[in-house]
Amino acid sequence: MSLFSRLFTEKCPKCQQKLVLDTNKQSYSMVVKVCPENHYEKVYHPALESFIEIEK
Repeated sequence: MSLFSRLFTEKCPKCQQKLVLDTNKQSYSMVVKVCPENHYEKVYHPALESFIEIEK
């Protein structure tokens, strides 16, 4: 993995797995990325222009 891709790959803080896009959410305006093991969730909310990070 190159340095450039390592800088921009989002990973779970617990298991270090790459976050995947969750397409099961009802709202299509928000971008939701989750850990495959469900440890961590990162949500981009465009109306707030911010990220919300949730550790489970």
